Amino acid sequence: MLTSMQVWRDEVRRIADNGYSTLLMPDVPAMQPAPAPTLAAAATVADLRVGTWVYAAPVRPAWTTAWEAHSLSVLTEGRFELGIGTGRPGIEDQLRELGLPVVASGQRLTEIRKTVTALRELDGPERYTPVVMAVRGPKAQALAAELADTVTFVIPPGETGAESRRLVSGFGANRDIELAQHVSVVGDKVAPFMAPPWTDPTALRAVDSLLVLPSDPAAAADEILRRREELGFSYFIVGSNAADLLADVVADLVGRP
Repeated sequence: MLTSMQVWRDEVRRIADNGYSTLLMPDVPAMQPAPAPTLAAAATVADLRVGTWVYAAPVRPAWTTAWEAHSLSVLTEGRFELGIGTGRPGIEDQLRELGLPVVASGQRLTEIRKTVTALRELDGPERYTPVVMAVRGPKAQALAAELADTVTFVIPPGETGAESRRLVSGFGANRDIELAQHVSVVGDKVAPFMAPPWTDPTALRAVDSLLVLPSDPAAAADEILRRREELGFSYFIVGSNAADLLADVVADLVGRP
């Protein structure tokens, strides 16, 4: 948890100095500052893109989320991207704690559609806020194929690499959509918020999980390039606790065609 504005500024500068293009924040109430003001502050510290990874649609009214996203796009001069999904596993408990209705996954997808529709209306012809969708099932994939600019795939910890590759390879879209890879473990470092604290890196490596990258920079770079070639991933997300570890990878890969 961030303890002061100075700590946050230092964290933003560290990530920018390591060469990363984008700073993302999760949507975890009561465990961190709210993403919107925190990202707006980050955008004044360094010339980074910023975004949410990802807003949970059941927790946030569609129009309010769209207004917030549009405002962040304006305040960051076009450097904000809206990440949104139907909510992590177990979000039903959080909804009950907040006194919010527990709705079916289909209704959550409807809320995402409402959010993106409202965002496009608020942006108007002069602005375009990119949308990232976290997807798993066929209905979520179909909506993302229609609305999203970037897609990331929800991969359970126990899923084998082969199963995840089939999921990614089966995604179809009739337009150009960027594919993003959520990497919650680098070597033995488990990223807070991106994976449960009981995550076992050894077990993930045993099933060749796509949630893992090696800690050796050369091996990590090779693996990133392999996933790009085989699966089409061009956007990789890692935890801030691995930012220094992979700085050489960023320096090696930035600017490659």
